[in-house]
Amino acid sequence: MLSSVPHADTIIVADLEAGIGTLTRLPEQAVEHTLVIVEPTPRSIDVGMRAVQVATERAQGHITVVANKVSRPDDEARVRSAFAEFDVLTVPADPAVVNADRQGISPIDLDADATSVQAIGELARRLTG
Repeated sequence: MLSSVPHADTIIVADLEAGIGTLTRLPEQAVEHTLVIVEPTPRSIDVGMRAVQVATERAQGHITVVANKVSRPDDEARVRSAFAEFDVLTVPADPAVVNADRQGISPIDLDADATSVQAIGELARRLTG
């Protein structure tokens, strides 16, 4: 684990294991921004709610919830309802992601205009802007 960031303008993105274990082991105030990625299923939302609770208790920065693999309006509504007090961004279910994975390439390299690629680009702009 990094004990310090080499430069003030350094951005480190870490994809942590699913669940809340890593969040419970991070020192308090270790990060400036926590992304909680959830799928629109009851189990994923439940784990996401526990992750938000731990991140809040441990002051892990601004929390944004990402509703991933959203295929219907009620999927998005379910996630927004569960996380009503947080920023919620949506990444739609997209065959380009599956096709890229099958080919062993990044979705952006397969189709830079894919809906999921555009949504992730918007997320990146919000995080760095």
